[in-house]
Amino acid sequence: MQRAFLLFFLALLGFVAQAATDSAAAPAPAAPATTAPAATGASATPLKIFNRTIFSFRAPRAGVSAEDRAQRARARILELLERPGPNQVQWVAEGTAVLVQIDGATAFALTAADIDSGKETTLEALAQQTTSALQAAVIESQESRDLDYMLQALAKALAASVLLAVLVRLAAWLRRKLASGFARLTRQHAERVHLGGLKPLQSERVTVMGRMLLTGVHRLFLFMLCYNWLSYTLSCFPFTRVWGETLSSFLFTLAAQIGGSLLHALPGLLTALLIFWVARWFNGLLTAFFERVRSGQVQVAWLDADVVAPTRRIAKTLVWLFALAMAYPYLPGSQTEAFKGLSVLAGLMLSLGASNLVGQAASGLILTYGRVFRKGEYVRVADSEGTVTEMGMFATRIRTGLGEELTIANSKILESTTKNYSRTVNGAGFVLDTTITIGYDTPWRQVHAMLIEAALRTEGVLATPAPLVFQTALSDWYPQYRLVCQAIPSEPRPRALVLSALHANIQDVFNEYGVQIMSPQYFEDPASAKVVPPEQWYPAPATKPQDK
Repeated sequence: MQRAFLLFFLALLGFVAQAATDSAAAPAPAAPATTAPAATGASATPLKIFNRTIFSFRAPRAGVSAEDRAQRARARILELLERPGPNQVQWVAEGTAVLVQIDGATAFALTAADIDSGKETTLEALAQQTTSALQAAVIESQESRDLDYMLQALAKALAASVLLAVLVRLAAWLRRKLASGFARLTRQHAERVHLGGLKPLQSERVTVMGRMLLTGVHRLFLFMLCYNWLSYTLSCFPFTRVWGETLSSFLFTLAAQIGGSLLHALPGLLTALLIFWVARWFNGLLTAFFERVRSGQVQVAWLDADVVAPTRRIAKTLVWLFALAMAYPYLPGSQTEAFKGLSVLAGLMLSLGASNLVGQAASGLILTYGRVFRKGEYVRVADSEGTVTEMGMFATRIRTGLGEELTIANSKILESTTKNYSRTVNGAGFVLDTTITIGYDTPWRQVHAMLIEAALRTEGVLATPAPLVFQTALSDWYPQYRLVCQAIPSEPRPRALVLSALHANIQDVFNEYGVQIMSPQYFEDPASAKVVPPEQWYPAPATKPQDK
């Protein structure tokens, strides 16, 4: 760092010496060649002495254009500065013009046409401003020719640089000390903080956050040091003083603008905060109301306990969206082009993904408020079946009997046929059903009794309500029997496991009673008719009613 400072000051010393030599040795006739370029305005040409803008010519005078007037004025000023004298600047009114003079000799003239149309000022005020700027440039010209002054300026710059180096070293040392002390305190006290039986603070994370904060403050401090050092150093030398003044004024102007903007935005910000506070208070009322509905303390006909949670989320979201819409005009910068561009971007993103997003959300609302199924119920969606584990706004999760978790889009569920096995039972649980075909030569009463016995043998199947058997079809060669029973809700087992056990018991029962589980096919007429005589209507395990 010391080597960098040394190289910088050697370059700065050479630059200042060259600038002073050029300013002192330049002859007056050659000065127009070094005039500043014309201003970016239509006809404004600035007059600059020692990088300081003295005045901007905007109109021709006596057939001389604004550019030529600026060149002649600069050449005249440099010529007058070569003369011995106190170099006092003054202005004198002459007719409709104002003459700017140095030691009584006219340097250039100002007219009313040179006044900027965008500023409300008079010719006299403009003349006073111009003479003040020219007097500062004249003083800087005198200082640049004074060797003692230049040596003093160089000494001040060197002293400021040494002070900067010391402060940089001191800031680095202080940062290390604060970081180590903060880490030590964090290790000692962070783990002692408890909130609801939990430890919300982890010493490692707190240490990292503290180190990041110290690094940010340290870098900001270094930036302010270097900024002020550069501004002060440039202000020490006549030729670069205007740059130092510009840096200082820019920093103060920026701070004033930020402070003014904050003060200007404070009423709107307070209004927005009030709106958000009211929204938060109203959401608290909604939370208390929905909690009473969920606990059963309040009965609402259109609001069931199972839809309280999604309804509460929707209501709170609508309240926050309404609050945001109300507070948006009061937010600082809401009328700027940046906020407008952000609004356009948000609108574009919504328009591109709104169709699918809104469709999925609408499907979720239909499933929730249409009571298609609830969490914990056993359903079949298209070719997939299982227990509903989660109902979201955009998708539903189902866990199958094999332990697989399926995620199905809500729109796909609405497009498919949904079968709910839990709605036909009393309370929790689900319905089991299976189909079997037996030949006509087996008494149907015996088949009914065997299927019911197999169901009652199955672990996880309720005896009450009793299993039922239905004959769903009389096909060409065999009738079709359907067994329907209810699983035990207090002993939850995967439906596939219970159904597998039921099928195994059906085979065992049919084998015990010597009945083949076969569906006969027709090839030719049998030797005897496949009928069951009345005396064989009630083979075991079927029982004949007492009244017959």
